[in-house]
Amino acid sequence: MAIEDKIENLAKLRAESQQGGGEKRIAAQHDKGKLTARERIALLLDEGSFEELDPFVTHRATEFGLDEKKFLGDAVVTGYGKVNGRLVYLFSQDFTVFGGSLSEVVAEKICKVMDLALKNGTPCIGLLDSGGARIQEGVESLAGYGDIFLRNTLSSGVIPQISVIMGPAAGGAVYSPAITDFVFMVKGTGQMYITGPDVIRAVTGEEVTLEQLGGAMIHASQSGNCHFVAEGDQECLDMVRQLLSYLPQSNMDLVGPPLGDMSDDPYRRDEELLHIVPDDATKAYDMKEIIRRVMDNGESFEVHEHFAPNIITGFARLGGRAVGIVAQQPSVSAGCIDIDASDKAARFVRFLDCFNIPIITLCDVPGYMPGVDQEYGGIIRHGAKLLYAYSEATVPKATVITRKAYGGAYIAMSSKHLRGDINYAWPTAEIAVMGPDGAVNIIHKETIQKSQDPEETRRNLVTEYREKLANPYVAAARGYIDDVIDPRETRPRLIKALEMLRNKRDSTPPKKHGNIPL
Repeated sequence: MAIEDKIENLAKLRAESQQGGGEKRIAAQHDKGKLTARERIALLLDEGSFEELDPFVTHRATEFGLDEKKFLGDAVVTGYGKVNGRLVYLFSQDFTVFGGSLSEVVAEKICKVMDLALKNGTPCIGLLDSGGARIQEGVESLAGYGDIFLRNTLSSGVIPQISVIMGPAAGGAVYSPAITDFVFMVKGTGQMYITGPDVIRAVTGEEVTLEQLGGAMIHASQSGNCHFVAEGDQECLDMVRQLLSYLPQSNMDLVGPPLGDMSDDPYRRDEELLHIVPDDATKAYDMKEIIRRVMDNGESFEVHEHFAPNIITGFARLGGRAVGIVAQQPSVSAGCIDIDASDKAARFVRFLDCFNIPIITLCDVPGYMPGVDQEYGGIIRHGAKLLYAYSEATVPKATVITRKAYGGAYIAMSSKHLRGDINYAWPTAEIAVMGPDGAVNIIHKETIQKSQDPEETRRNLVTEYREKLANPYVAAARGYIDDVIDPRETRPRLIKALEMLRNKRDSTPPKKHGNIPL
């Protein structure tokens, strides 16, 4: 055969490999409101940058009539390309081919790009849309999941791993996203569950729909398995691109995330910061307003927005450089740290530390959440995760106490005692073992009871306690607070602190790894 004929045959085979399961199945995919595997790749990557790998792979199974049903590339499209000019590896499951099910060769294709991503120090992105294991292949399919889980684990903390749930992810398939750093889900089409409604009905008698069991908002607000929710495929992939702009390529990336817009004056003061924290310590306010006024151009990218909203996590930029934010939200549960907030913040802190992203902590915390449910649920164990994460982190850590910082929760929020590098407080800060009201009730119980006007006596004692102990100057006198700052100067002071800490070096004792209280 002449070379021209071979080239023509190559073109035919390549065209065939790009047809997925055929026109009817592609139409069915579109009817469900979903894009195809290749359409998703085209939206995620820079135009013309995609280089496909293994387009001619086919499954090897012969049982149950599979030897007569083969599609070039099988049920996943793999390769590499660029997002905003930066290299990424990715795989996109193709639901039009055997329902996107994982076969032996599908797993091999996915593992190949995961290995390449790890070797080259580059993010790896999975676009998931699969019915699960290919049951016709039995244990070979299960082995494929194990191979993927292993690579997720080995890559953890080395390269960013992102899972995008754009269709079903059922059974064992859900554990790969759970190991990765961030999970996106599309409303209505994205689903994650271990056992479906039929199994649950048979075992427990409960009636539940797929959306109630494993829909995007359930995982975003209840289970915490989902970090970002999107209305459709296009919006979801745009959000992935946005997230990548805050991330380095790997833990060894010496350049780091791209610089942002540098037009916002790093020395800008904001008068409104004087009036956000109410004079009445019992009144709530919105910490997101402080974030908006301090960060570059008022922009941030919140992570886990719908889960444990009493604590805020997210990305932003200060002086053009990417930072991670951990902050109480006083308008939700007074900003108390509960079980879910501990898990949410601890994992985010550990991600930031893995990838050398400075941590900005904004603290207004009255304590750990009280209650029998919290105690029985393990608030001690879960709360310890946050202490562990901040203690372990060696990246630059700057903290601003805006109001309350009581008890163990004060320690937990990147205090000087957990190797916080720079710790500032606003004049409104109250740093103490507990709030003045509770402290006075304990310390002066008899004095108040014996007083002719107990309420008046109590008010005076609360004022006295607040002036003597519940203020930032006692901690500042001990060096636990580096400075008490004018709220209007928060932005320039943080930027200067991060500039000073840019070449920070810190370490932990030699060990295989610690034993975080899971």
